Amino acid sequence: MNSAGKDKWWVGVAAIIVAMVVGLGANAMLGSSSAPTSAPDKPATSTATASNAPTTPTANNASPQQTNGEAVNTVTTSAGAPQQTSGEQTTAAATSPDAPQQTTEAQTSASNTTTITTDYERARWNPIHFKPGIDKATDADCLKCHQEVLDDKVREVSPAGVKTANTLAWYQTLDTYEGPQMTFHQRHLTGPLIKKVANMSCTTCHQGNNPRDETNNTAADTPTGMTMRKMADPNVCLMCHGQFPYQNMGLPGPWHDSGAAFQNNCLLCHAAIRTNRHKVNFLKADAIEKEGAANSDTCFGCHGGRAWYRISFPYPRHSWPGMGATAPDWAKDRPTESDLRFLIQDAAAPTTPAQATAQGSKP
Repeated sequence: MNSAGKDKWWVGVAAIIVAMVVGLGANAMLGSSSAPTSAPDKPATSTATASNAPTTPTANNASPQQTNGEAVNTVTTSAGAPQQTSGEQTTAAATSPDAPQQTTEAQTSASNTTTITTDYERARWNPIHFKPGIDKATDADCLKCHQEVLDDKVREVSPAGVKTANTLAWYQTLDTYEGPQMTFHQRHLTGPLIKKVANMSCTTCHQGNNPRDETNNTAADTPTGMTMRKMADPNVCLMCHGQFPYQNMGLPGPWHDSGAAFQNNCLLCHAAIRTNRHKVNFLKADAIEKEGAANSDTCFGCHGGRAWYRISFPYPRHSWPGMGATAPDWAKDRPTESDLRFLIQDAAAPTTPAQATAQGSKP
């Protein structure tokens, strides 16, 4: 009898294990029923009021509330209190009685100006970047999106620690340069010298480009007349940044070597030679003649003094009084008129070849 009870000890152990499992299961069920439930399909949000409405700003115009960790844009109402707006680039409706009239005036004003978009891809393909739109673009149109080219400034101190005020840039080596160092676009659009002698604009150099392939003839709708892989035609740069062609002039050497023999005065010869010059729409011919008479660096600056290239520009040979009947060998292939888009257009004259044909005149 006693031995039989000892053989069934495992029955008691099994009962104890079952009791423990049942107890743990019951405890887990009670814990899960008491925990708060959350919707699995909804993302976690920051703490908000019971109605999920944005917190009303205080009377002292406290800083805007934040949603999901991102600052919410605000607009000011007629009462001076900011309201929250949802999404990007969204403006809340005005609460003042004059709001409809103000909205109408804003829409009218916007319709008369070039549309500005924050979508970079749409902006790249805006018609203003291609012909014929770019031919009518003004500097104001360009600077609506590209104002940084004039706002940026040169470093006050170089990465090596050299102060700009203690250095001389290459373009400052001529006496005609005035003022401190400037950026590339500042020198070409707003610098003191360029304002004296030129009417440079954005479209003087920039005639658009092909954002897709940056070259011509890659598709049926690809713009033509583009310069491969460049934002501007280097031939335009070459007009003012080519070498001094002393060989064509019969001089013994570059101007800094032979200029003294001519009293450093370009007009000593050019008062009677090639006098029909600088008559293009981006230069001020009269101002150039005046400045050139006062300082020959005005002439030399664009004819070798600020050379970027190892060649000189093949300027057209406009006829002038006393011009010889025979052109020298180096000038036999030169054109006799400037590029069509640089010609100074008379208000009464046709401005395009099509208009000239319609009026029965030669363009």
